[in-house]
Amino acid sequence: MSYDISLYRIETKEKEEVSDDENFFENEENLVAFTAQQFQELNDRLVSYGYELSEENDYGLSFSHQDEDYGTALLTNEALFFRASWSKNSIFEVGMTASEFTDSGDYAKYDFQNGEWEIWE
Repeated sequence: MSYDISLYRIETKEKEEVSDDENFFENEENLVAFTAQQFQELNDRLVSYGYELSEENDYGLSFSHQDEDYGTALLTNEALFFRASWSKNSIFEVGMTASEFTDSGDYAKYDFQNGEWEIWE
C-alpha cells in the first residue's frame, strides 16, 4: 500500500475545481501538459533533492531515492507523481517535498487520500 501525492500545473487545478467529473484525473485530456522547460526544471529539481533516474519508459521518467522516506517519483508530461510508503516519516517527507515544488506558483499539489489541493502561499 502506498500514499500518493501529485503535482500538476495550476491550470489543471483550476479545471478540476470547476469540473463535475468524479474521474477527472483519469482522463488525460483534462490535464494540462508541462512545457518542455517546466519538465526539465522538475527533472533537475528532483535530482537536486537526491532522486536518481531509475527508468525511462513510455509513461515518463521514474526516480528512486536512497532514503526510503522520500519514496519514489514518476515525472510524466502532465504530472509529477510521488509515492510514499505508509510510514509517518515517508508521508511527511514526500508531502513536504511536493509542497516545496509548488513554490514557483506554477504548480499545485494534490493529495489523493484527502482529496485536497495545496498551493504555495
